[in-house]
Amino acid sequence: MTTLIVGLVLFLGVHSLSIINEPLRNRLNASMGEGAFKGLYSVVSLVGLVLIVWGYGAARMDPTVIYVPPGWLKHVSFLLLVPVFPLLFATYFPGKIKEKLGHPMLAAVKLWALAHLLANGMLHDILLFGAFLAWAVADRISMKRRTQRAIPTLPATKANDIIAVIGGLAVYVIMVVWAHQWLFGVAPV
Repeated sequence: MTTLIVGLVLFLGVHSLSIINEPLRNRLNASMGEGAFKGLYSVVSLVGLVLIVWGYGAARMDPTVIYVPPGWLKHVSFLLLVPVFPLLFATYFPGKIKEKLGHPMLAAVKLWALAHLLANGMLHDILLFGAFLAWAVADRISMKRRTQRAIPTLPATKANDIIAVIGGLAVYVIMVVWAHQWLFGVAPV
């Protein structure tokens, strides 16, 4: 469990730099140079992600049950997960979805985390998905008080919403039918 927690602290910690102390983030970026800062940021993120995957896998071998969700919540989870990939696509294919939501990736993370919390009651699930949900909520709230940095995207067009929805739903189906089992060893259906 320690490996999972260290991974979460590293990954979400580096992703929280702007939430906690944006001036420090900006000073580090200026003093190190953008390339070096992004390189270090990426390395810390990758190390954190590897530790999350490793720690979560290890924690699954010795689970601690916190709650047992009723079976019907699995169906609610499937419904909550339907818009997740379209929202992720909408982040980089801007259109009306991004215009209305402002930050579709954070909405996707919140839905993904909440859906998994509803369907899973083990301690390692609560740590992983609860941490991501709390981070996404804190990040969204903090965006109201800080300067937004540009995300590299395609130019905004009406067709991007169609791409986001169709592409996102296709990835959702692939994930449910095949990829979730292949990637995580858990078949959702």
